[in-house]
Amino acid sequence: MFPATDGISNIISDTMKVVFQRRLVDRVLRLWKEMAHRQPFPRRDQIEPAMLGVDWLNCLVIAVKSPVRLSTFVYVGENLSFTRCPDESLAGVLLSHLPQVLSERRCLMIEGLTRLRDLDILYRSALYPLAEDGIAIDHVLGAANYRPLRENEDSIAPFVRTKWL
Repeated sequence: MFPATDGISNIISDTMKVVFQRRLVDRVLRLWKEMAHRQPFPRRDQIEPAMLGVDWLNCLVIAVKSPVRLSTFVYVGENLSFTRCPDESLAGVLLSHLPQVLSERRCLMIEGLTRLRDLDILYRSALYPLAEDGIAIDHVLGAANYRPLRENEDSIAPFVRTKWL
């Protein structure tokens, strides 16, 4: 009655795969889900830099401490480095959302407009919980990228939008 494959369905499916591959946060989420497999969270040692390739430069790893304000960066990718401007970095933006991820025990995407090193930027980032035992979150993987605001884009007041993944 129906064809085995629908041409439009294949086109939509292929398009979605391309779009899904374009976003850093989606590529890292796919890897995170593959590593978690049947556990709630993957282990930190399952996330290998080689698996992320050049995306690793846009990633960071946070060691979770109690209280959460004592949490520290274990790794910060070159593109997220905060050595020059510790108070103005995407790493700092991600760290500020750590309590939400820990309380909800879910992946969180953060998008927004902010000022970074005297430059207005649009960014998209995400935090992915990790757990050695698959249950207690002891590290969080972060991924972020940004672009400068274009001349024709209005520099509006900073905004942040979050979405649970």
